[in-house]
Parts: sequence; C-alpha cells; structure tokens
Amino acid sequence: MAIKLTEQGPIRSADYAQLFHAVADPARLRILRHLMLGEHNVSQLVDHLGLAQSTVSAHLACLRDCGLVRPRVSGRSTYHSIVAEGEVRRLLSAAESLIAAAGVAGRHPHDHSRIERSVDAMPAASAREEN
Repeated sequence: MAIKLTEQGPIRSADYAQLFHAVADPARLRILRHLMLGEHNVSQLVDHLGLAQSTVSAHLACLRDCGLVRPRVSGRSTYHSIVAEGEVRRLLSAAESLIAAAGVAGRHPHDHSRIERSVDAMPAASAREEN
C-alpha cells in the first residue's frame, strides 16, 4: 500500500485512528448526518437531535479537532459545517457497504441491551422459589 501524502506530510496510523474515533460514536454520526443537510449552530442541533447542549458542543469539538467540521462565526452565533462533504459521504457509504458485506449489521458485541432484556424477562428469584 502506498503512503498517502498531505500538505503536512505522510498520513500516519494515528491520523486514521483519530478519524475513526471521531466517527465511532453514534451521537457524532447523527451530528455529521445532520450537518450534511447544511450548516447549523449548536442550538439548532440540540433542537433537531434532542441531545444536551454540552453533549453537542463536546461532540462538535471532537469532529472539529479531527478536521471533519469547521466553525463559522456570524455575529454571536457559531455555525458548523462539514469540511469535505463528498469525502464524508463516501466514507459513510463505504462503511455501510462494509457492514453489509461483513454481515454484522445489528450485531454489537459491546451492546448489552440484549442481555439486559433477557435478564429482565427472567422470573424473579422469589417467583422461582415458589414453584
């Protein structure tokens, strides 16, 4: 595999890790998808996504730090937009294709909700003892 170059030099493993960390969070993915509709300020994202203001701000900082999102100040508001929308769309599309090809859609090894639901469905210890 050829080493990709940017204006800052070769792309390193840490660069990949930072990018994939940024898109590894479901809330950040929701924010990215929403920003594909156009630029928004934090208040608009809070209203549209139902997330806390502090949560949206923290996720935007992460997306900004890895270069996916850029701020634009207008008066007292800061609007956020995607830096390279076409590339972000292709990244998400490639991820969807990989998920489908690997057959892992809906399988989340770190998602314990399925286990919690099965435990919740178990009869209580006192009910089992009565039988």
